[in-house]
Amino acid sequence: MSELGPNLVYESGRWRFHLGRRELYACGVPVPIGARAFEIMSVLVQSANELVAKDTLMDRIWPGGIVGENTLHVHIAAIRKALGRDRAMLNTVSGRGFRLLGEWAVRREIAPREPAGLKYARIPARTFQTNVPDTAVNLIGRTNEVRHILDVLSSSRAITLTGPGGIGKTTLALHVSRCIRPTFEGDIWLVEFAALADPNLVPAAVADVLGLDPGGNEMTAEAVARAIGNRPLLLVLDNCEHVIDATARLVETVLRLCPRTTVLATSQEPLQIAGEYVCRVPPLEIPRQHEAEPEDLLAFSAVQLFVAGLQASDSAFVASREAVYLIAVICRHLDGIPLAIEFAAARAATLGVEQVAAGLRNRFALLTRGRRTAAPRHRTLRATLDWSYELLPEPERLLLRRLAIFAGGFTLEGATAVMGDTGYPASAVLEGIANLVAKSFLSLDQSSSGTRWALPETIRTYALEKLVESGDADTTGHRNTSVHQASTQSLSNP
Repeated sequence: MSELGPNLVYESGRWRFHLGRRELYACGVPVPIGARAFEIMSVLVQSANELVAKDTLMDRIWPGGIVGENTLHVHIAAIRKALGRDRAMLNTVSGRGFRLLGEWAVRREIAPREPAGLKYARIPARTFQTNVPDTAVNLIGRTNEVRHILDVLSSSRAITLTGPGGIGKTTLALHVSRCIRPTFEGDIWLVEFAALADPNLVPAAVADVLGLDPGGNEMTAEAVARAIGNRPLLLVLDNCEHVIDATARLVETVLRLCPRTTVLATSQEPLQIAGEYVCRVPPLEIPRQHEAEPEDLLAFSAVQLFVAGLQASDSAFVASREAVYLIAVICRHLDGIPLAIEFAAARAATLGVEQVAAGLRNRFALLTRGRRTAAPRHRTLRATLDWSYELLPEPERLLLRRLAIFAGGFTLEGATAVMGDTGYPASAVLEGIANLVAKSFLSLDQSSSGTRWALPETIRTYALEKLVESGDADTTGHRNTSVHQASTQSLSNP
C-alpha cells in the first residue's frame, strides 16, 4: 500500500475510502470498520473489479502466518456489514476469491501541515468483553453453515438458529461467536435460558449477565433495552424455546431501542418477530443406501463425527471396512443428529460397533451415556426428546403420537383421517402440522410430487412409544387401516 502513497483516496458513488487515514465514509459519514477488514478492503479497492485470490489476500494480510479460511470469511462478513445496502459490491467467486465492484476514482489528498509542537494523543484500543468460553469441541461438517451465518450477521440484526433437540444449535452459535470475536467491535455475551423456569425472569437473566442496572424496581424488556442503549453488543441467547414469548418480546424491544445490538438466538422454533432471519440447522450428512465403498462413506460428516467420537474414547479403534459399513447404518438410523451420534459413538467404545447397530431398535435404552457436564436434557436421547415433547400443548402431542403410525410419510388427508374421532376439522389438523414443522418435529417432504410430511425415524420411534403409553395405538391403527382400505377400493372401482 505504501508504494502508492499514504494520502490516496478512492471514491465510488457515495463511498470514499481514505487510505492514509484508514477511514471509510458513506455520504461523508464515517463507517466503523475493523483493522483487518480495512486492510482487506485496501487490497480489494486497489485492484477494483479484478479478482483477488483468497491465498493472495491471506498472504498480504497475514504474511507468514497460519490462518484458516474461517478467519478470512469473518473479516469479509465485517466488510459486507459495513457496506450495508451496497454489500453486493463485494463479490465472491466461489472457491477462488473476491472482487470489489464499482467505478472507483483515485485522487491524492494533500495532508494539512501539522502545527508546531502539536502531538497526537495515542488512545489505547478498547478491550471488548465476552463470557463465551474459549474451549471448543471440534466442529465437524458445519463449514457451510458457519459461512452462511457469518454472512447473515453482516446484514441482519436478529438471527435464530432452529432445529430439533440435539442438532447442534448451541455448538454452532458458540463457534460463530468465537469466529466473529476478532473483528466484532463490541462485547459478546452469552445468556443461557435452559435453567430458567419462569418466563418473566428473561429480562433479569439478560441484565444479570450484562451487569446492567436498569433502575427502578420493575425489570422489564424495555428497561433492559434502555440500559443497553447505544453500546455495540452481540447478544447470544441460548435455549429459548421454553420461554419463547418472553424472549421474542425482549429481542423485539432490543432491536427497536438498541441500534448497535445484534442478537443470535437458538431455539427449536422461530421467535416470529419483525426482522428475524431464521436459519434452520440441518442434520449432518448421512450416506445413502447405495453408497458402497468405505472411502465414500467416510466422506460424510455424520460418519466422521461417529469415528471421531469413538476414537476419542478408544484411541486403539481402527475403522475397518466392516465397521465403517455398520457406522453408516447407525448414522442413517439416527437421522444424522449429532447428539444421538455422539451417544452411539460413546456406547460403541464399550460395547462395540456391532452391538450398537444391533441394539438400535431399543435406542432409548441404549443411548444413555452423555457427557457428565451436559445439561440434564442432553444426558440421554430420551431426555432430549422428553424436553421437546413436554413443551407441546396437548392437541399437538396427540397429533404427533397419531402421525407416528405413518412409516413412509403422510398427506393432509391421512392426518385428518387418523384424527377423525377427535372432532378436529382439517383446518385444525393443518395448523397442528404447521406448528410441528415450525417446532422441528416434522419436515416437509421436498422430494414428493404432492404435499407430504414425514417424521425423522428417531422422533417417530419416540412418538410411537408415547402412542402405546396413551392406550390409543389400536384405535389409531384401525382408523388408518380403514381409511387405507377405503382409498384402495375407490381407486379400483372408479
